[in-house]
Amino acid sequence: MSKGFLHHIELNVSNLHRTVDFWGWFLEEINYEPYQEWESGKSWRLDDMYIVFVQAETRFLDIPYHRGRVGLNHLAIHATSRQQVDEITRKLRDRGVTILYADKHPFAGGKEHYAVFFEDPDRMKVELVAP
Repeated sequence: MSKGFLHHIELNVSNLHRTVDFWGWFLEEINYEPYQEWESGKSWRLDDMYIVFVQAETRFLDIPYHRGRVGLNHLAIHATSRQQVDEITRKLRDRGVTILYADKHPFAGGKEHYAVFFEDPDRMKVELVAP
């Protein structure tokens, strides 16, 4: 394992069931595997890195997530190819997920940046970007 690589990311979510439904299919499509599961959380792993989703406590649900506030803006994940970006884009649309910056898709990040941008159930921006 190389020093400096992310070990894991843990995200608090407003509705664990909805989040697991959304992220589960997506992460498994890009080769993550279910890793840990307990009453208030679930994770998926790819190699040595994993992503954890935890149900936020009720007392913290009054202010929803917004990527414009201090904190996480978005998650960008490597795709294996442009074809994978296209395939995931189609599957996102089939699931009724809005593609962000649709008028510039798949070059919303610039003319050499082939990616799909979308939001999870808590409106966190996610980017799947081709090499």
